Amino acid sequence: MLELRPSCEHCNKDLPPAAPDARICSYECTFCAACVDGVLANVCPNCGGGFEKRPVRPARNWKNNNYLGNDPARTEPKHRPVDAAAHAQFAAQFKALSPEER
Repeated sequence: MLELRPSCEHCNKDLPPAAPDARICSYECTFCAACVDGVLANVCPNCGGGFEKRPVRPARNWKNNNYLGNDPARTEPKHRPVDAAAHAQFAAQFKALSPEER
């Protein structure tokens, strides 16, 4: 189950569970869309993978207790600002490859 991390790991922007600009990699590293596009060039600084829009967990119990009230979002942030220069060097190796080719 996704942790739904509460903020961008780079800029620490709040990303509540229904945030439309939350992006995650396959390891759930969480960043805001502005950082993914402007700083990271769609390359995760932790694994080199790409990002996708984070799904929204239903706020209401529509079926079988699968909702935010039963499975709350994580509350502790993972704030790990990215060194932009080091990341640019890392990402340059393969940012021209689509995420599915990495």
